[in-house]
Amino acid sequence: MPKHQPANSFVLCIDDGGYPASLEVRKVYVALPDHKATERRRIRVIDESGEDYLYPAELFVAITIPPEATSLFQPVITDSSSR
Repeated sequence: MPKHQPANSFVLCIDDGGYPASLEVRKVYVALPDHKATERRRIRVIDESGEDYLYPAELFVAITIPPEATSLFQPVITDSSSR
């Protein structure tokens, strides 16, 4: 049976965790599905570099973006995946 991968989600950064060049507090980031990271209380986020990295999950809170606004985040997802 194939594993179900959830779609990209959105998180709000509540603490830069000592990574001020990579994360901005009060900024919305795209979080990518990563089951192994979740088991280790980490989250895979496309950060300011445009690349995805693992960060401690407590630096973020999950948020819901209204469907009308999700297209605003699509260029971030597309740019990251094209590298």
